[in-house]
Amino acid sequence: MTGYAPAAFTQLNWDRVDTAFGKLPRSIQVYKTTDSLNGHPFIAYCVVASLKDRKLEFTTQVGEGKRYTPTQYYEKEGNPLVVLNATFFSFATNQNLNAVIKDGQMVAYNQPALQQKGTDSFYYPTRSAIGLTKHRRADVAWLFTDTAQRWPYAFQERPILAKGTNPDPSLADLNTLDQWKWWKMHTAIGGGPVIVKDGFVNVTNEEEQMFVKGENDRHPRTVIGYTRKRQLIILAIQGRFPGVAEGATLAEEAKIMADLGCVEALNLDGGGSSCVLVNGKETIQVSDKTGQRPVPGVFIIKQKKKRK
Repeated sequence: MTGYAPAAFTQLNWDRVDTAFGKLPRSIQVYKTTDSLNGHPFIAYCVVASLKDRKLEFTTQVGEGKRYTPTQYYEKEGNPLVVLNATFFSFATNQNLNAVIKDGQMVAYNQPALQQKGTDSFYYPTRSAIGLTKHRRADVAWLFTDTAQRWPYAFQERPILAKGTNPDPSLADLNTLDQWKWWKMHTAIGGGPVIVKDGFVNVTNEEEQMFVKGENDRHPRTVIGYTRKRQLIILAIQGRFPGVAEGATLAEEAKIMADLGCVEALNLDGGGSSCVLVNGKETIQVSDKTGQRPVPGVFIIKQKKKRK
């Protein structure tokens, strides 16, 4: 399947490189491109995993107050097939700043309020996440989380950006008439912003208060989305290697994911955090000179253990 190019994908050509990552189930494929992107040197890997394969387990893990490198998670989790960085976080506290759900339980929450510089006012952003139900149905939504509630409040049509003076807001502080639902996911992990909705490029960085005025910055990226054929698409973009791999903008990664057939997709933490492992082996070269950056949350694909 060398030279894989999904319909309408005219800009990049992808070569299948599974054999570089050892033994994988047929339901997981790995592709690589070194085509230039809008005149810039570019290296990216794409991992495609079938949500229909019942032998695969899609899960998450958090550091519970600590940060670990993706390789450390790989070792701690019994050598899973795929490990990727995901949530944004605080370097000071090691806290995840996005929602994480593991086995139907909230194990991390969104940052509830962002203080406006020099004021007593706060933004109440609804940050995006990707989730999977018990039946592996994928969804991307904008979430408001409340530690007093088991499930996040999910907005499906658009993010809500509210302001107020309460540093610990409740749903009422959003002051919105937009419909919401309880987001009862079995597995979920957050990041942001959303970059693809209904199959089209739709970057909501301003509404999510992420990378405002940074739309044209090129960085390493970790991206996740899903297709109508129930394939999970994981994109790892190498960056910060001048003349070799210069990364991508939010709009560029959005177009790549839309061209790969994603119905919905969102950006995850990038830059020095970007790292995707397949069978414990790095895909892109990480940009930090010290190697893999420790992170407090990862998304994992495992092979289910056979019942005895």
